[in-house]
Amino acid sequence: MIKQSVFGKTQDGKIVYKYSLCNPLGSSLEILTMGGIINRLVLTDYNLNRKDVVFGYDNLEDYLSCSGYQGAIIGRFGNRISNSAFTLDGKEYKLYNNEGLNHLHGGKEGFDKKIFDARAWEVGNAQYLELTYLSKDMEEGYPGNLSVKILYSFTTDNTLTINYTATTDKKTVVNLTNHAYFNLDGYDSGKSIEGHKLWIDSDRITVVNDKLIPTGEELSVENTPFDFREEKLIKNDINDSHILMRYGQGYDHNYILNADGTIKHVATLKDSFGVWKMHVYTD
Repeated sequence: MIKQSVFGKTQDGKIVYKYSLCNPLGSSLEILTMGGIINRLVLTDYNLNRKDVVFGYDNLEDYLSCSGYQGAIIGRFGNRISNSAFTLDGKEYKLYNNEGLNHLHGGKEGFDKKIFDARAWEVGNAQYLELTYLSKDMEEGYPGNLSVKILYSFTTDNTLTINYTATTDKKTVVNLTNHAYFNLDGYDSGKSIEGHKLWIDSDRITVVNDKLIPTGEELSVENTPFDFREEKLIKNDINDSHILMRYGQGYDHNYILNADGTIKHVATLKDSFGVWKMHVYTD
């Protein structure tokens, strides 16, 4: 079952809708048309225990004023661009510097604050929500009219899938992602995710400087706090004195996955009891 409701209005009067995708287990995925935000992900297990495992706000005003990109689609470019500029085919493009001298997560008004057009439908055991947005040429300094499509699906076995598609009429750069904060104990449980266990299929991370800008180097996770090739508690090494841990104030780093271009299992997160699990698959 798919429900649509009004979540609020922006300061310029645009209506933000909430779509609720509900499966027979009693689980539900709630998505906002502003930023494609995952507002809530309430999961129900076979013992009818329910948890909202994604951090979100109850009103639009908090999303408009927050700086944490909670649950949102990030674009045109996720992560940081040094000195708020990039060069493409010999031409420099200047971007908005919204983190010191650097450009972060799309700039002054990234995709997290844009209103997407929405279309929802249901087929078989899955419900779908398609969000689309046209980022016009030179929006936030990026070249090309970029047509973006984000497709969410939610199935009867509590599988959440996000597919990203973008086309452009001019050569450009693009790096789309989602910025949800997961806590499998329940975001309102009062428990830190430091008590979660994590496994990541990755042998290397990207090295960053003190501004979290990638240097182009790679670091083996061997004998470092970044090694999650064997499942371990997040808290075990989160206060390690490694210089890159100090730069990130904990884990805020890019893992280079052992991927082969096909959809494969790359990570698993477990709650503090080891009962609720999130398996991550990507190409």
